[in-house]
Amino acid sequence: MIKSKQNTEHYIWGGNCDSWVLLDSQELSVKQEIMPPKSKEQLHFHKNAQQFFFILKGKATFIVEGETFEAAENSGFHIIPGKQHWIENLSDKDLEFLVISNPSTNNDRFAVEK
Repeated sequence: MIKSKQNTEHYIWGGNCDSWVLLDSQELSVKQEIMPPKSKEQLHFHKNAQQFFFILKGKATFIVEGETFEAAENSGFHIIPGKQHWIENLSDKDLEFLVISNPSTNNDRFAVEK
């Protein structure tokens, strides 16, 4: 089945970020997400899931174990299980990306208090 933002489940996270679930199985999750300017997610980690973020539009800033990385349009970033991380959009434009998780992050997201 062809999947797109127009025909799949949508939800809001972080108060103002959009997510469309393109694939959600126990082994694999693929989501397309948009983060508005000056937004970020909460510091967290996954015990089991590795994640690959592919930037479609904009520039993403990743904080992983306190180290900062930037990924521009048409590039990707890999996060291995157990690493504390967050993504943020420091720009004045929307950030749009794919996030691919293996296995799925369902019931595998643990917030870290700062």
